[in-house]
Amino acid sequence: MRRDTPLPICPGLPRRPYRSFPVNRMTLTTLTALTALAVSAPSLVHAAGRGAESGQHDNHGRGDSVQLGPRPFFLVDHMQDSALKAELESCGEGPFKRSDFSIGHRGAPLQFPEHTRESYTAAARMGAGVVECDVAFTKDKELVCRHAQNDLHTTTNILAVPALAAKCTKPFTPATFDAAGKLLTPASAECRTSDITLAEFKTLKGKMDAANPRATTVAEYMAGTANFRTDLYAGPDSGELMTHKESIELFKQLGVKMTPELKTPSVAMPFDGFTQQAYAQKLIDEYKAAGVPASKVFPQSFDKADVLYWIKHEPAFGRQAVYLDDAETVADLPTAAELAAYKAQGINIVAPPIFALLTLNSAGEIVPSQYARDARAAGLDIIAWSLERSGVLADGNNGFYLQTFDAAIKREGDIYTAVDVMAREIGVRAIFSDWPATTTYYANCMRLH
Repeated sequence: MRRDTPLPICPGLPRRPYRSFPVNRMTLTTLTALTALAVSAPSLVHAAGRGAESGQHDNHGRGDSVQLGPRPFFLVDHMQDSALKAELESCGEGPFKRSDFSIGHRGAPLQFPEHTRESYTAAARMGAGVVECDVAFTKDKELVCRHAQNDLHTTTNILAVPALAAKCTKPFTPATFDAAGKLLTPASAECRTSDITLAEFKTLKGKMDAANPRATTVAEYMAGTANFRTDLYAGPDSGELMTHKESIELFKQLGVKMTPELKTPSVAMPFDGFTQQAYAQKLIDEYKAAGVPASKVFPQSFDKADVLYWIKHEPAFGRQAVYLDDAETVADLPTAAELAAYKAQGINIVAPPIFALLTLNSAGEIVPSQYARDARAAGLDIIAWSLERSGVLADGNNGFYLQTFDAAIKREGDIYTAVDVMAREIGVRAIFSDWPATTTYYANCMRLH
């Protein structure tokens, strides 16, 4: 990996005593409304402590202004006494600055509708040095920020807009039940960005990504938000959807780097003459047209062909393109030989789910996984996804993201142990988070900027 790329490794981070892994450098409880309000109201940050004294100022997410809110301090307070806890407590007064170690995953979707202006701005205010726009395309082949081409029915109000709902690939179908009230078929719908034009897309409003499978009406279907999230920031005057071009301009204003993910299309390609290669090229072209240097852009894809296309045709962008791993379990992860082959093909950065990087030793401690060892041995840099996406942490029910080390999460603050192992013992370049204040706090304490 070129050392002049802007997501630094972790120079100077003290090594924690660890078994034999070679060191190169270095979810979630129910949140109160105060946490999100702290992002939009600086007076509440100050009221939560560690605000006015730490030099934090409201600057609408621009520059180095950072407002962490109470959650990182809550997590540290709920750690067991340890050297790491003392280290994290010691920097509680700040000052806090933006860090490229902290990536806003879809913005800050723990409480703000994902891929909206409000979510992106919140992520920047929480110190994310890099913010993500997942890129899909509309019927008229314009690029927009959505996590999937076919998620409009769960992430926007499209079903509540009859004229647009009528254009969905699959209309809303209510749930059915037997005489005893047992669910027979869940409610369903499928609305794609490619079902509507850009102009129509821009009339929609973002909402928290959710659906109620037991719904018998559209209103019930749209009201499925998980209890560890909130609909408080998904009102009728918020949830502004963004085109890819608009996200670029916003990120320039916010002063953050950019990590667009080219989403796998739900439609057959080519789509009305629009090929996969043209799609990958258009993503890059919009950064070039906006005058954004390649050093500020980390294009991503789960499709290796996209990454290799950028490496070949747009090498300035391709050298820091990110190959995302879609493993569902440890058994799905690539072998050491496969990881070495990635590097040989010119791939420099891989991004696996967090569970891929961590495991437990015989003492029940969180340690680097074999995948982490293999990726580092192959010379690959690593970005992990995604923190703060698992609900209450200490309930032993964290499924996908924490599957390999959930048994070690006994307290909410134990998540910082996982972050510390990823940063200090594995040397990840960065961590995606649905609530970037958590990773920003750690990065500042460890001087990762």
